[in-house]
Amino acid sequence: MNIVVLSASTNESSNSDYLADRFIEGMQNGTSVSDVQMSKLRLKDLSINHFHVSYYEPQADQGEDFRRVQSLMEAAHGFVIATPVWNFSVPAHLKNLIDRMGSFALNETRSLGTLKGKPFYLIFTGGVPMPGWTVLQRKTTSHLPESLQYFGASFIGQHFEPKCMKRRGVFGLVVDQRPDSIALVRRKGFNFAKVVAEYERTGKAPLRYRTRAKVMKWGEKILKKIA
Repeated sequence: MNIVVLSASTNESSNSDYLADRFIEGMQNGTSVSDVQMSKLRLKDLSINHFHVSYYEPQADQGEDFRRVQSLMEAAHGFVIATPVWNFSVPAHLKNLIDRMGSFALNETRSLGTLKGKPFYLIFTGGVPMPGWTVLQRKTTSHLPESLQYFGASFIGQHFEPKCMKRRGVFGLVVDQRPDSIALVRRKGFNFAKVVAEYERTGKAPLRYRTRAKVMKWGEKILKKIA
């Protein structure tokens, strides 16, 4: 069973990256499968050119690091993305990766996802308190789960960690001092691994997540008819 974790922070002592590692610990305890491969990549360590429509051409040279991401994701049975929220959205290099993923995560018409229902989970960290996430930032970052569902993946859930600042205007690692958050993220990783194990065994995510994807596809069909 293969699970890929993509970490989008550019900082060292990163809150989102720290929680990604705790999520991995939970996943490692959440499956009885003996042969589990966890692959974690930090986007800041990769060189991936900015998106251009030419990258959708079959003969395009995608670049070594992007081909590595593609190979890992195509072989994965599930994936996780951990990211900070900056200025109401995700870091630019993560958005760029999502744009570039269309070269393999969409069919030749760019209208049908090819990720075959693979489960995915999102970890967000931000400086705002929880109401700021609930009222605003969950909406401004909604393009991330929606894009991945458009690519054919199954959205299993997300975790948002609020108030990830040492004090007003001072950024730094704080989540390592939050035992309740650490335990919660490990538990969510444990549960996600069980979902991925079911997908690896059956080729399908649990029914309630597949139903959500079907509703999205139904909405897309309606919009196309209106257009």
